[in-house]
Amino acid sequence: MSRPKKAEQEQFRHLIRVRVNDAVYERLTKLQKQTDCRSICEMARKILSGERINVFHREASLNGPMEELALIRKELKAIGININQQTHHFHISENSNERAFYFSKTATLYKGVDNKVDQLLIIVAKLAEKWLPK
Repeated sequence: MSRPKKAEQEQFRHLIRVRVNDAVYERLTKLQKQTDCRSICEMARKILSGERINVFHREASLNGPMEELALIRKELKAIGININQQTHHFHISENSNERAFYFSKTATLYKGVDNKVDQLLIIVAKLAEKWLPK
């Protein structure tokens, strides 16, 4: 199925070329990376037509907590995969010694989840103190 054609007035029909110096180009490139525009040309069209450009601001003070949260997420995912594997081995094992072994391994993994959830709650509490009104 082909892409639907744009309305006649929405199609870009005229080519305009503009030359800028290195400083202006660097400034436009830097601004374009912070916006929702996919290219400098799209941003220039929006500027010329007076359309709204959404600029995204990233809070630098959140870098540390966000890295910690991403690391905790990764570790929790790995622990979850290990728990699923241990549970599978538990269910397919035939004697009680093997089941006891997999049960104890899985219980140890669950203790690791408790530690990570505690770390997660501490970070969220700190963020709530900083960003939520009292």
